[in-house]
Amino acid sequence: MSLLDSEEHTPLLKDDASSDDSQDGDYKNRWRSIRVMYFTMFLSSVGFTIVITSLWPYLQKIDDSTDASFLGWVVAAYSLGQMVASPIFGLWSNHRPRREPLVCSIFINVSANIYYAYVYLPPTEKKFHLLMARAFVGFGAGNVAVVRSYVAGATSLKERTSAMANMSACQALGFILGPALQACLSFIGENGVTVKIIALQLNMYTAPALLAAAFGIINILLVLLVLREHRVDDHGKRILAINDASEDTVDISQEMEESIDQVAVVTSNALFFIIMFTFAVFETIATPLSMDMFSWTRKEAVLYNGIIISCIGFQSILVFVVVKVASQRVGDRPVLLVGLAIILAGFFMLLPWGNHYPKIQWADLKNNSVVNLTFDPTAASNSSLEPTGCPPEQTWCQYTPAINLAQYITSDVLIGVGYPTCNVMSYTLYSKILGPKPQGVYMGWLTASGSGARTLGPVFVSQVYTILGPRWAFSLISAVVLGAIILLGSLYHRLIAFSVRHGRIVE
Repeated sequence: MSLLDSEEHTPLLKDDASSDDSQDGDYKNRWRSIRVMYFTMFLSSVGFTIVITSLWPYLQKIDDSTDASFLGWVVAAYSLGQMVASPIFGLWSNHRPRREPLVCSIFINVSANIYYAYVYLPPTEKKFHLLMARAFVGFGAGNVAVVRSYVAGATSLKERTSAMANMSACQALGFILGPALQACLSFIGENGVTVKIIALQLNMYTAPALLAAAFGIINILLVLLVLREHRVDDHGKRILAINDASEDTVDISQEMEESIDQVAVVTSNALFFIIMFTFAVFETIATPLSMDMFSWTRKEAVLYNGIIISCIGFQSILVFVVVKVASQRVGDRPVLLVGLAIILAGFFMLLPWGNHYPKIQWADLKNNSVVNLTFDPTAASNSSLEPTGCPPEQTWCQYTPAINLAQYITSDVLIGVGYPTCNVMSYTLYSKILGPKPQGVYMGWLTASGSGARTLGPVFVSQVYTILGPRWAFSLISAVVLGAIILLGSLYHRLIAFSVRHGRIVE
């Protein structure tokens, strides 16, 4: 049985006791360091989501002249910062102990969150200070490349999928708990309390950022006190790490001289870009789509979509457990292919059909000759507070069938299964393709690719959806996912582990 075949299944966040060095103290130290990386990934995810639900009201509070278009730039600033930082931290980690870029990046993150809590102090241009704060928070989150390269280098081939799934589960948990922590801190209120000695307004907007900064300080202490450099080869044997003078290592100089399949590397980056692009589209369009199709108010849309996203987050943790087992049985590539097919089914499900049309925001119309004049007491009462339904300026609302709630929830479930499957499989497969060489720069480019997708996805879907409607938006996204499936199928034979490609392990 080869190293890529099925082995003892390990529970989530547990190490693999069947590893060759499982009885050594070095094994325990290695997995202790890996768990610090899990925690770092968790905090990176929390840092993104803990302020995301309060970002728009905070922006309005500090600058009431701002509009929703500027909010898009503030949200994109995080991903842009991460995209710039990822290759830099990745390159740094290739040549120096990983502790250095990790501590530096977390310190930047802590400082940026404190900056975010004080953006109300400057007399002018407060919204640009908020934008810069989020950009620096994203820059600090560029350490995701270092985290993933560390875990890839510190695990054997048979441990890799399990470790990557655990890390993705920690990331998903952070996405769930971030908004929950924000909700818990909302009881402080908009005014909160003022700490005069440090000129701080502690309220529902600044408290989450300060909590994220406190988490970051804990993270720095763990990195300094617990993290150690560990590298193992594909068989789990210890190899020389940066600044490691131990003699109990394996010589991999011959493996280091062998080339990486650059076609596989580029293909993996392209697939990851598409995966992250589709999920960015999904999370961006959820609120406006549900408000247009189901006539939800802003409060209802935030509440109901928050519940749905939380359920998807918990579902994704279960998916990671299943993926670990499935990949051991059938391999990484088939699981990735199935994940893409499920995402395609999810977006195809959102295509509008039938003879039922969305309600129009009648409160804003001067001419009541458009479509559907059915009286709806609920709609009338809602419109007395705020207009609900499809905005009349979106002309497609008058001729595009409505998406019903069952379609919407089914699509959420499908994408909630397909995305985490593809996410963990793309990272796992990519790390195996790279082999024993330092992966910092390559992981940096992969993270930058994902950040670029998260920047472009919201811009793309907001423009297409507003102008052309859901039929064009989701048809184009379905075509993109179909293209990813074709790309994966055409280069399927190239996406293999480094050791398999060079004949040292039989797949």
